[in-house]
Amino acid sequence: MPRLLLLALLGVSSCASAIVIRDDVDDSNYRIPASEFPALVDLPGEGHGVLIAPQWVVTAAHAVTWQSRIDQVSIGGVARGVARLVIHQGYKRPPQELLDQALSTWDWTLFRALLASSDDVALLRLAQPVTDVSPVAISTSDAEFGQIIEVIGEGATGNGVTGYAFGDSHRTELRRAYNKVTSAHGRWLCYTFDKPPDALPLEGGSGSGDSGGPVLLQTKKGLLLAGLTSWSDPQSTIRTPGRYGQVTCNVRLSHYKDWVESIISAKP
Repeated sequence: MPRLLLLALLGVSSCASAIVIRDDVDDSNYRIPASEFPALVDLPGEGHGVLIAPQWVVTAAHAVTWQSRIDQVSIGGVARGVARLVIHQGYKRPPQELLDQALSTWDWTLFRALLASSDDVALLRLAQPVTDVSPVAISTSDAEFGQIIEVIGEGATGNGVTGYAFGDSHRTELRRAYNKVTSAHGRWLCYTFDKPPDALPLEGGSGSGDSGGPVLLQTKKGLLLAGLTSWSDPQSTIRTPGRYGQVTCNVRLSHYKDWVESIISAKP
């Protein structure tokens, strides 16, 4: 995905942000140490993934395809070699022509339609199994609608009133925010960044640099990985990403559980 798109969309890390927060809550309430979620994977430069098996990382396809190659990632502050990259066969890279049209007119209708029809998921096979960090299991439930989720990332940041600038740093401090799933079907589960007084106490959303980061569900079995940060609706932010009202859509991993299992279980 073109670098400009990464900036324009979110966040998506594409893009998405190191978590955009409420304007009336102190930023320190959102910041967390890396030990809170050791399975978080840092991609080179920006973007994330999640360790889901000792030798496998899941991420958003757009978060890795803009780079010429990925030789290593960081997990728990340790560099880990990458042996193989597997992009879902249904991933669609937006053409530059369509991006140029959307940026010049701010009509994202067709661009958004293409994003919605794409399978934005990829797997990284590490050169060696990770033995010092526990993987996170993928949620198999398809009942995400109405559930409270956690989003984690260290991309760009801002608040719901001002948003953030496309040129802001896409790697800052690790933050966690909460939101409520407003729609879940097929490839996607989405949420809206609500403003007070309708917002959750630590309401927030993702932005540029958070792509591929975890969307987590708290269950009786502990935290499960329900999704991955993918893209935000450009038209919902009035040309400024990260503001209240932004709708963010995330890769819905319950939809891809069979694909993930088929890749991981296949013989090398």
